[in-house]
Amino acid sequence: MKRYKAYCFDLDGTVYRGNQGIESAIAFIHKLQREGIEPFYVTNNSSKTPIQLQQKLATLGIDAPTDHIYSSASVTATYISEKFPQQKVQLIGSDGIQEALESQGIHITDEADAKVFVMGIDREVNYSKLANACLAVQKGAHLIGTNEDIKFPSEQGFVPGNGSFVKLVASVAGVEPVFIGKPSPIILEAIASAHHYCKNDMVMIGDNYQTDILCGIRFGCDTIHVNTGVTSTEQVLLQKDQPTYCLRSLDEWQ
Repeated sequence: MKRYKAYCFDLDGTVYRGNQGIESAIAFIHKLQREGIEPFYVTNNSSKTPIQLQQKLATLGIDAPTDHIYSSASVTATYISEKFPQQKVQLIGSDGIQEALESQGIHITDEADAKVFVMGIDREVNYSKLANACLAVQKGAHLIGTNEDIKFPSEQGFVPGNGSFVKLVASVAGVEPVFIGKPSPIILEAIASAHHYCKNDMVMIGDNYQTDILCGIRFGCDTIHVNTGVTSTEQVLLQKDQPTYCLRSLDEWQ
């Protein structure tokens, strides 16, 4: 199997499920590090800051530099800064997206005249928050989701992802939301640009065909699907566009 300079790992369902590490992925990451290759971590989860993700990986025995951790939060903040400069933003989300927006100088507000409504995963979301989002979007705010994941794996099974809440708001308000995270190739483009890789140097590794694998395919790099999370191997084999490699787990990588 081909060797790469940049191995880009999805997190939820690929490196861990909830707080439980996936041993085949952790062992593979350690093997790469012993060989002098520092992996990248590419996640649609906007709830955590890079430092918080670094700390979570550390609990699994993975030493990850923050400049190798890329989330949908930072990409979303850059998008809003470029597309809606100086505009007020309302937010449903957690530490990761809030810190990313603030780092770009974006004004977060509770005022009803905001031009943008951003939704990232919020594990304390309630009816009031969702109703407020629906009303703001009906009044003209642009609806932007950090990612469109409908579900993600936990230790007990699948739980709702950010996309399920964004689509609820979009359905009530009668709009089409803009989604920033995978399968958009923006995150992989950012890695290639910042670290000076060409597409042939890179591989995207993930469990979710609709996000991880399509992200790599749309970017134009090789992809590895692992059967440890959202999409089963059997489901992947039915898709028109196939990953470069389709593995039960990274234990099969030779």
